[in-house]
Amino acid sequence: MILSDIRDYLKQRGQCTLSDIALHFDTDADAVRGMLDVWIRKGKVEKRLATAACGSSCQSCDPATTEVYVWLEGGDTARGDIDISPPDYCGKH
Repeated sequence: MILSDIRDYLKQRGQCTLSDIALHFDTDADAVRGMLDVWIRKGKVEKRLATAACGSSCQSCDPATTEVYVWLEGGDTARGDIDISPPDYCGKH
């Protein structure tokens, strides 16, 4: 897995969770997060949370399932709300 592989995968999907990317490339979420940070610094990717409450209240969700990465090619930062529901066990859905 190299930076261009992640770029191509994320460009194709538009947005996806950290866990989706890690699963697709069969690698550790922290390794993927580090590579995504490169694209974030270049202004090509934006990190968002699945819901505003995720990561700040119950702490029951795996952070890799609530971190959503959006490809911003062309400066499109207004993609709207992320359409990812929290897991069933999360009390914030």
